[in-house]
Amino acid sequence: MENKSIAKLIGSMPLTQFFEHYRSNTPFHLSISEVLLDELKSSSLLGTLDQLFEQWPFDVGAYLEGVADEGNSARVSVDDAKDLFSQGRGLYFDDPNRISPLISEWLTAIHRDLGLSQLTYSRSLIYAIKQGQGTATHFDQNINFVLQLSGTKKWWIAPNTHIENPMTRHTLGLVMDPELSSYAHKGVPEKMPDDAVEYTLTPGSLLFVPRGAWHETQALSDAVSLNFTYSAPAWIDLLTSAIRGRFIQSEKWRETADFVNHPEFYTEALEKFDDLIQELAYDAQHWKASHILGATEAK
Repeated sequence: MENKSIAKLIGSMPLTQFFEHYRSNTPFHLSISEVLLDELKSSSLLGTLDQLFEQWPFDVGAYLEGVADEGNSARVSVDDAKDLFSQGRGLYFDDPNRISPLISEWLTAIHRDLGLSQLTYSRSLIYAIKQGQGTATHFDQNINFVLQLSGTKKWWIAPNTHIENPMTRHTLGLVMDPELSSYAHKGVPEKMPDDAVEYTLTPGSLLFVPRGAWHETQALSDAVSLNFTYSAPAWIDLLTSAIRGRFIQSEKWRETADFVNHPEFYTEALEKFDDLIQELAYDAQHWKASHILGATEAK
């Protein structure tokens, strides 16, 4: 683990420059060292697509007809995945870190060096996209590092001026998540925004895709990539998690929320809930950020 770090991943890019991109939600594109690429591809999962098919012990995610996206996909067997790939369907292999110590170490090292919350959902994926195919225009709620292993793939990335800091992903052409809809007041565009920047990834390319940025892809040849994604909690997640941890100790807060839809006893429910909220308001006056983080970030 000691030799796995963001500094090693980005090579000659100064860490200060990396964090400038990270803080400002600005993509960057660079090439990792040949030594690092060879190290990664020495893993049987990351060598060739045929090796990946041979080694993979789980079902595979496969894009369905229509919108090319994880949100329009199904779990299939490895044999079916091979057939679907030959027909042009995109594939994704969930959490190879489950069976690859090397991938697991890198996933953990990036999480550590970003200083992300322990409530972060860290995930790795391997994508296999057939020549001429790609992924539909969408944004993700996660922080994404894409490492191209084989083939050539184009990416287009644009700032998301429609929905800042989205909590869930959305793909153009698919139904929007109800919670996301509640604050998507500007709607979404009909296509990739015109200010998108194009990036061409070849073996050894590393691309940082900021949380919430619009992006779409197209493979210029059969292409395989390794992604490290981090769905980190927002401040609201840390607060609500800490509140639950604190007030679950109270027998009053643990009572069943009775009569919230009862015509006769609704007023009784309101009064009881108001009393609890007043208790919360009084208690919250004495909270500090360090108290919240002390509850969510076990040291």
